[in-house]
Amino acid sequence: MPSTATTSRALSGDPGSPGEPAQPAVPGTAAGPIVVPPGLAGVSVTDTSIGHVRGREGFYHYRQYSAVDLAERRTVEDVWHLLFSGELPDREQRAEFTARLAGYREVPAGVRDVLPAIAAAAPAPLDGLRTALSLAGAAQGMRPIWDLDEAARREDALRLCAQVPTLLTALHRLGQGEEPVPPRPDLSYAANYLFMLTGTEPRPEHARAIERYLVSTIDHGFNASTFTARVIASTGADVAACLVGAVGALSGPLHGGAPSRALDALDAIGTPDRIDAWVRERIERGERIMGFGHPVYRTEDPRSRLLRRTACELGGDLVEFATAVESRVLALLAELKPDREIHTNVEFYAGVVMELCGLPRTMFTPTFASSRVIGWSAHVLEQARDRKIIRPDARYVGTPPPQPLPEI
Repeated sequence: MPSTATTSRALSGDPGSPGEPAQPAVPGTAAGPIVVPPGLAGVSVTDTSIGHVRGREGFYHYRQYSAVDLAERRTVEDVWHLLFSGELPDREQRAEFTARLAGYREVPAGVRDVLPAIAAAAPAPLDGLRTALSLAGAAQGMRPIWDLDEAARREDALRLCAQVPTLLTALHRLGQGEEPVPPRPDLSYAANYLFMLTGTEPRPEHARAIERYLVSTIDHGFNASTFTARVIASTGADVAACLVGAVGALSGPLHGGAPSRALDALDAIGTPDRIDAWVRERIERGERIMGFGHPVYRTEDPRSRLLRRTACELGGDLVEFATAVESRVLALLAELKPDREIHTNVEFYAGVVMELCGLPRTMFTPTFASSRVIGWSAHVLEQARDRKIIRPDARYVGTPPPQPLPEI
C-alpha cells in the first residue's frame, strides 16, 4: 500500500508520478480513489456499537461499559450476552443463557471421532482448531449467513463459540497422549475450560482469575483477526468460515501475541540480581522486551493493570519476581528510550496469571482464542446486517499498460 505522502494527491484526483496513469474515478466519489496509510492505520472503515479502544487514554469498552469493570464484576456469560444481545442479563436471563450455552458445549460425534487425527497432524492446538472448527461448521449444516435470518445466524455463532473450548482442550490433551475430558454443564465457562484442560475441577480463585482474563480479551477494536472475520462475513459466508479466517489471522506472529514469551524472558533472567544486565543488553541491541509496548496504547494497557491486580491476589514468588522485573524494565526503557512511550502490555501479566492457574504455556494463545471467538462472532453478526461486500481497491504501481507483447 502506498505511503501517506500520496494521500492528498489521490484524494484530489491528481495524476500519479511520471509514467503512471491518472487515477480513475471510483463510482460514487467525485475525487477518485482514496489512498490510505499502510496497514489502514488511523482509518475508520465502518461504524460499530460493539466496543472501542481509546489508546491515548488507556481505556477500552464493550458496548457502553468499561471492559475492565466488566472483567472485575461480571462473568464470561454475562459479557457474551451483552455483545450478542446489546444488554447485560438480569438474574433470570443469566440463568437461561448460561444453561443454553452449557448445552452447546458437546461437539458433533463426527468431529469428535477425527480429533485424534487432527491432533496428530497439527501438534499445536491453535493450528488444529482451524481444521476442527471448519469441520464443526460443516457437520452442523451451517449455511451462508446471507441465507439466514438474524436468529439463525446468532444460533450458529452461539454453538461454535461454546464448542471452541471443547475443541481446543481436546486437541491439547490428545497431543499429550491423554483422552479428552467431556464438558460439564454445571460449571461456568471459565471453570469448565480449566476442567476440560486439566481433568480436575479448578480452585475457585483460579477459575475467577482465568475468567477475568477471558473477559478482558473478548474484544479489542478492529484488530487484524476481527477485521478478517468481518471481511469474510461481508461475503455472506457461513459463521464457521468467518471464525476459521479469524483464527488464521491470529496465528500470525505480529498479531497473536506471546504471553508464553514474556514468561520465557522471566525464566532467562532467573534471579533479581540479573535483571538490569539482561534487560539493558537487549534494549541496547534494539531487541524487543516481550510483554512491553503496544501499537495502540500510549499509556499503560488497562488489561495489564487488571491482570497485575489479579496476579497479586494469587500471590507467590513468581508474582514478586514479575513485579520487580516490570519495575526495572520500565525504568530502563525510560532511561534508554526517553522518546518512546513503551508500557507494560497485556501479555506480561497474562502469562503470569495463566502459569499460576496451571495452564501449560502451549495453551496460552489458544486460551486467548477461546474468549476472542466471542468477540469475533459479535462482529460477524453485526457485519451480516450490512449487505454489502467489503471490496476495496488497490493502486497499481507497475509498468504502465498496455505494453506490446514480446515475441518468442
